[in-house]
Amino acid sequence: MKPYIPDPLPLQTLDYGQLITLVGEANAALAEYSGLLQGIINPEVMLSPLTNQEAVLSSKIEGTQATVEEVLEHEAGERFDEVKQADIQEILNYRKALILAQEHIGEGRPISLSLLLQLHQILLESVRGEKKKPGEFRKDQNWIGRTGCSMEQASFVPPDPLLLPEHLDAWSHYLNGKDFDILAQAAVVHAQFELLHPFKDGNGRIGRLLIPLFLFSKGRLSSPMFYLSSFLETNREEYYQRLQHISREGDWNGWIQFFLHGIVVQARDNVLRVKAIMALYERTKARVRELTGSKFTMQLVDTLFDRPIFQASDFAKRSEISKVTLHGLLRQLHTPEGPIVILKEGAGRRPSIYAFPELLNICEGKEVLAK
Repeated sequence: MKPYIPDPLPLQTLDYGQLITLVGEANAALAEYSGLLQGIINPEVMLSPLTNQEAVLSSKIEGTQATVEEVLEHEAGERFDEVKQADIQEILNYRKALILAQEHIGEGRPISLSLLLQLHQILLESVRGEKKKPGEFRKDQNWIGRTGCSMEQASFVPPDPLLLPEHLDAWSHYLNGKDFDILAQAAVVHAQFELLHPFKDGNGRIGRLLIPLFLFSKGRLSSPMFYLSSFLETNREEYYQRLQHISREGDWNGWIQFFLHGIVVQARDNVLRVKAIMALYERTKARVRELTGSKFTMQLVDTLFDRPIFQASDFAKRSEISKVTLHGLLRQLHTPEGPIVILKEGAGRRPSIYAFPELLNICEGKEVLAK
């Protein structure tokens, strides 16, 4: 199999008649979600559960098995076996890269190739793939297929590494330019990046991370918190098939339709989820105020939403409430009427680990699905 030769951008072969209905539907769904985000005073805190979920799901597509709860338990001091720890570290790296990228775009800086190198460096730090040139575009020919297969047996061979810099420059120019519709352009940006396969490892995660950054940079999101990995994980087989149809048949229309449908599904799901989070935030604020009568109500609630599994010492540090005061407040919140439970009882020098189950249920979609 010969190396793939990317189609020039912008594409000249699209059937706009096939796409126009979905383009309108996707833009309307995303606009509703973006409008909802505008009403949130502190989206970084309130929507941090969505960021954690994205880090888990995008990494899961690549084979990691850790859950949101396990990641949060790890951060609260719980230890797991070596394989699980490695999965958790990959997820933490992804989350770190995602947050850094959001800050970068939030400062009004463009998406650049140098940003991608920086994110890739973070993604592969101290995890599987750390020997695969973190922070560097590939200089070797690689291919995708069954373990141990030859290039002739591969299911896909990315572009020649000697031509990769030229292809990346063209992709970057397209990304920072304009096309007939921004959401369709986002579909092309993501797929072309995956087909260029510019890194030796981590291409899928970087490509998915680019989606909210691109939409935010183009003004389609009021906050760079729209993650498509839940849809892509649910439809993983079709996701890979649609990308394969581009490389083998040039079927860009089918890919863009799949991507736009994903935006509609994910935006509607996110609207339900964010409304559930906002309602829970207000209910929790009222409960905490009623149970504690504390002047620290807002700090307690924000810290709970930022990390819903925690140790008291870490909670004290993040909330800036003294340990002595906090221990009394946690006792008041850990009652049958209170929002928190003890997930794991402390023993000896090991402290208790607390959880905020209502927020974790929303992260997993349990409360949303029940309504």
